[in-house]
Amino acid sequence: MTPADVLKMIRERQVEMVDLHVIDVPGTWQHVTVPVSEISEETFEQGVPFDGSSLRGFRGIEESDMLMIPDPATAALDPFAEVPTLSLVCDVTDPEHVPYSRDPRQIAKKAEKYLAESGIADVSFWGPELEFFIFDSVRFAVEGHRALYAVDSEEGHWRSDSENNNHGYVIRPKLGYFPVAPSDSLSNLRTEMVKTLQSMGIRVEMHHHEVASGGQAEIDLRFNTLTRMADTVMTYKYVTKNVAARHGKTVTFMPKPLFGDNGSGMHVHQSLWKGETPLFYQGGAYANLSELGLYYIGGILSHAPALLAFTNPSTNSYRRLVPGFEAPVNIVFSKGNRSAAVRIPITSNPKASRIEFRTPDSSSNPYLAFAAMLMAGLDGIRRRIDPREAGFGPVDKNIYHLSAEEKARIQSVPGSLAESLSNLERDHDFLLEGGVFDEDFLATWVDYKRTNEIDAVNLHPHPVEFQLYYDI
Repeated sequence: MTPADVLKMIRERQVEMVDLHVIDVPGTWQHVTVPVSEISEETFEQGVPFDGSSLRGFRGIEESDMLMIPDPATAALDPFAEVPTLSLVCDVTDPEHVPYSRDPRQIAKKAEKYLAESGIADVSFWGPELEFFIFDSVRFAVEGHRALYAVDSEEGHWRSDSENNNHGYVIRPKLGYFPVAPSDSLSNLRTEMVKTLQSMGIRVEMHHHEVASGGQAEIDLRFNTLTRMADTVMTYKYVTKNVAARHGKTVTFMPKPLFGDNGSGMHVHQSLWKGETPLFYQGGAYANLSELGLYYIGGILSHAPALLAFTNPSTNSYRRLVPGFEAPVNIVFSKGNRSAAVRIPITSNPKASRIEFRTPDSSSNPYLAFAAMLMAGLDGIRRRIDPREAGFGPVDKNIYHLSAEEKARIQSVPGSLAESLSNLERDHDFLLEGGVFDEDFLATWVDYKRTNEIDAVNLHPHPVEFQLYYDI
């Protein structure tokens, strides 16, 4: 799509409004809506001015003038607008059109540029598996004298004794993987989400109920290049939330909204290609994975404690990443083993060769998470980090059934966001290569997370503390 193509689309679809999206540093879409009469080819060059000081992680009020530069390749009709509205994702620049170093989308694009200039590969492909919950209701409050949260789902196991709307087809904890209707009460809703994504030009491979009770779901996307896939992830979140709202339900991508059942991850499949050649395939090798693919894994696992500051960037992420449970907390690799942090899906098709990093979750900003993973993998290739020699496996056993002695030899991911941020402060040179990330952005990220999230959680009394200590 070119600007001229977008303007033609506007005329043909009788578009009345244009929605311009930018992403803030933590990873939430923000938007402004412009009447179509104000859109021309010049808009795609000159951009639309906005106040950058109002976006989390961006500039202070003393230097707040910024521009949204629409990317014509992202044009799609918004299926939720009451009047015909075109959606466009934007890059952020300063008033002189210099790309803004704290714009997550610019960082993703710099990572792709660095890859192409490295000579290692021309392109990377990304296929995240986003899990989420569809609840019927949610309540939460945090005040000086009280704190609470409550979620509900008609298919939740806790509804088995409910006197209202109880037909007995609740899903038991950890038994939600692939049940049919009527136990899977959300199949039609997920189908509507898929059809809506398809109407916006997004390819979907499948959808299904996930393991947890209470409405856990997954919709799998067809792979794409790094920045385009990050755009797609944001559209995915927008679509699932709005389709659910249409039906009086609510979607959350929190990694761990329920205690005692599976959390929601974002397993990220990734591969490198040069021209038409997939670089991760070598027939007859372990898992048919090439040496270059092994080095890429070596980079991911070597930098995993720091990577998690971007791939698992919420305090809630670490409610999911608990040793001994379903989440892959073990810093090892394996073929087909879902208890390892990195899994190599077994395939005899060179074009399907890839690695899967299973630790991330969807609280991440996809532009930053994908860029950071790529930079770690490339560092492994550049430094020829062999994960076997580095002690990362392969481990082809169920790690949860290993002996205590065997488990002691396996490193686990950090146990908290604070620990991951400390690891990022110690280990981030690989992110600075090619100017993809810079010290200013990394310092901003760490400070924002500590001040606005970690401190907020640490300073408030927790309901479980009343259960434990009230009568002490």
